[in-house]
Amino acid sequence: MTENLTNSFRLYHISEDPSIKRFEPRPSPSHYEGINGEVVFAITDKLLHNYLLPRDCPRVTFYAKQGTSQQDKEIFLGKNASGYVVAIENKWRDLIEQTTLYCYEFPTDDFILLDEGAGYYISYKAVTPISIRPIDNLLDELLKRGVELRFLPTLLPLAQEVSQSTLQFSLIRMRNATQTTNESSLSNDKEI
Repeated sequence: MTENLTNSFRLYHISEDPSIKRFEPRPSPSHYEGINGEVVFAITDKLLHNYLLPRDCPRVTFYAKQGTSQQDKEIFLGKNASGYVVAIENKWRDLIEQTTLYCYEFPTDDFILLDEGAGYYISYKAVTPISIRPIDNLLDELLKRGVELRFLPTLLPLAQEVSQSTLQFSLIRMRNATQTTNESSLSNDKEI
């Protein structure tokens, strides 16, 4: 938890706002035992794909980690060469195609590791970005990163199955997922 970064790492923050000059620490939107105060969140390049969608878009993301069972690899990943999956609901496709996101790169000096599996780092200090890059075509950007995209009518059955697997996963903005009969919202969102 107290690991500091070297300059070989790159950290980012994705936003729909192109005008942020300085990121001020804020309360975490999810409970983490390792957070003691207001923070600025950043994500590693390796898992940046989890955030290349409109902010409120629900998604189920997962990949095999050390300790993932062979059975779970076969069931959830099949022959996926990249090993990373982002599942999205069909109804969000139009908004995804219309949204421009802004990728802010952060200096790494004041960041510490929060959650390696999710790629989260935090800073207790305000952060001035070192660059900003617009991303106009989110689907192309995801595909360039070798991520397998899955469009589904609803995410809740997949979210339930993945959350009971041995995979590394993130369930993001699930409160916005399409509800069907006999399904309830998952409450384990870890959102930044």
